[in-house]
Amino acid sequence: MSALEVDLHRVLAASTDGPPPDDERIAALVRAADPLRSAAEVARSVAAVRAHLEGLGPLEPLLRCDDVTDVMVNGPGPVWVERRGRLEATEVVLDRADIDLLVERIVAPLGRRADPVHALVDGRLADGSRVHVVVPPLAVDGPCITIRRFATVPIALEEMASPAVAALLRDAVVGRANLVVSGATGSGKTTLLNALAAAVPAGERIITVEDAAELRLGAPHVVRLESRTAGPDGVVEVTIRELVRNALRMRPDRLVVGEVRGAEAFDLLAAMSTGHDGSLSTVHANGAGDALHRLQTLVLMAGVGVPAGAVREQLAASLDLVVHVERSADGTRSVVEVAEVVAGAAEGAPPVRVVADRQGLVGSVVHLGRRSRQRAA
Repeated sequence: MSALEVDLHRVLAASTDGPPPDDERIAALVRAADPLRSAAEVARSVAAVRAHLEGLGPLEPLLRCDDVTDVMVNGPGPVWVERRGRLEATEVVLDRADIDLLVERIVAPLGRRADPVHALVDGRLADGSRVHVVVPPLAVDGPCITIRRFATVPIALEEMASPAVAALLRDAVVGRANLVVSGATGSGKTTLLNALAAAVPAGERIITVEDAAELRLGAPHVVRLESRTAGPDGVVEVTIRELVRNALRMRPDRLVVGEVRGAEAFDLLAAMSTGHDGSLSTVHANGAGDALHRLQTLVLMAGVGVPAGAVREQLAASLDLVVHVERSADGTRSVVEVAEVVAGAAEGAPPVRVVADRQGLVGSVVHLGRRSRQRAA
């Protein structure tokens, strides 16, 4: 945007009197500010101002594309997107003024500030998309904006796993098994978690706990909780761990934690082992076995004084299945491993037994849910 367009945008955005400005009013303001502009230049200015008055301006066409999952602004220059699992530069080019306006439009509804003192902002847009903003001096080449969009159409289990594996996972959810989905960033953990939660029988009360409310469950009885970071104006932080503890007091039939990355691992594990079966969550890990090691580490980091051996035993007694997802080179996200957690594994022995790989089932689950384990015992 030119300096004139930036000034007009600020004036119109700050005006709350009367109806929203139409194109004729914007054109009149452009001509009044610069009478020598040609009709074509006026039209371009009107389009630029209009784009920045509505939604996220030049990013809106990208956010409306169903096949775009991520939108990335890396400072002045072209905007990048992830489309069908692949990164590509778009024809949308932003300058510093454009990005500053976008940052302002993003953080203002969140009640946050983005400045050299508060250079990191995490939140979500009105449509639920996750957004992350980094501004100078932390962002050396200019403000960076990353928007993680959500699939407008829910993904079925069969789209990420073979029919046999999808049936196994669906039976596990219906049978109230405790499941953890593992994988790297962008591997499809939340997408799979959403598909798994969709298998919960209708009528059960589901409580979700997330950093940013990403899950879109079609169940009739869902309560969504979202954490909150401390704000510059005295807003008190509410952590995932606090929300998990409170969710357990809200009579959940199912507890779904978007991602475990801290001390909340202890509370989730305690819930799984004290009657809250059928719980679902995700964790960053490189495989099923590594997911258990990471959960053990997170529990120990909670500082509750539980010995490592006791944590391992509780993990084995609480968790039923670990489902690992990966994103392939062509951008496809799929289940590559399903492992049953082994109770009573010897020290140093693998804590899981693989029952499915990227090709399909390679074994059967001995005990599908915690209740069946109790009956077997």
